[in-house]
Amino acid sequence: MTLSPLTKLAVVGAGSVGSSLAYAAAIRGSANTIALYDLNTEKVDAEVLDLAHGTQFFQASHVTGGSDIECVADSDVVVITAGARQKPGQTRIDLAGANVDILSSLLPQLLQQAPNAIYVLVTNPCDILTTAALQISGLPTNRVMSSGTVLDSSRLRWLVGRKVGISPRSVHSLMIGEHGDTEFALWSSATIGQAPLRDWTDEQGRRVFTPKLLDELEHEVTDAAYRIIKGKGATNYAIGIAGARIVEALLGDHHAVLPVSTMLDNYRGISGVALSVPSVVGRRGVERTIEFPFDEREDRLLHKSADALLAVQRSLGL
Repeated sequence: MTLSPLTKLAVVGAGSVGSSLAYAAAIRGSANTIALYDLNTEKVDAEVLDLAHGTQFFQASHVTGGSDIECVADSDVVVITAGARQKPGQTRIDLAGANVDILSSLLPQLLQQAPNAIYVLVTNPCDILTTAALQISGLPTNRVMSSGTVLDSSRLRWLVGRKVGISPRSVHSLMIGEHGDTEFALWSSATIGQAPLRDWTDEQGRRVFTPKLLDELEHEVTDAAYRIIKGKGATNYAIGIAGARIVEALLGDHHAVLPVSTMLDNYRGISGVALSVPSVVGRRGVERTIEFPFDEREDRLLHKSADALLAVQRSLGL
């Protein structure tokens, strides 16, 4: 990745997600300087020291951080991973109230240190927190987003590729909507290489992706985090690398199409709620959302997802 001379990424929260994201960003060279901030001095100092010891092998030139919030000063991108952790059996929406309260205290302090940064929410429920962050900060909508369904889309591509023995890089399909239980796949526009996914056949000429299989794959993506949390307590590696990819699109001005969660304004008739839809991500943040044909099912599910999040927002007074 080619970076401009001085770029700084701040990762807020030195838990499993924040530390994994900082690690991925350091290895990939997502920013020249990576600062890891957390209130837990002993924990964050240990994480920073552990990361710094690998500097010889990283592409990032400098790793810093600590429990003094001034370490995030003048960051170009601030990724927020701090918050209450999702417990086994708990939905992301269950976390909403507690993490909105944490964000209300944290974000004004971050803005004092990094007033010109782009802010990326990874803390769940990330869609609700995107809306909350916009209200708390007063920032323009292009400068506040969440990781949304970037990871969910990666999970989908991995599952599809595994099913037919094709690299996930050659699978082009997105999960959109809420990063949560109402998310869904855009099967109508999905392709493997240039071939429509729904028309993909096996060596005997039989269609592989039946409606039943598509439903199973979609459910497996939606259920993935619950399975991982049940087994090891948290998801961290894949969201870490997904977060680093978003940072690279921002700092590298990639104009990449990513399903980040952003505040919608009359997107297929939906406004006032942050949802993941295909978006162009570059140095100015979310530069625009992309509209393209949906089938009837997809349009219905997008509105269902929006209605679910709007109900939560109203319950929280957002």
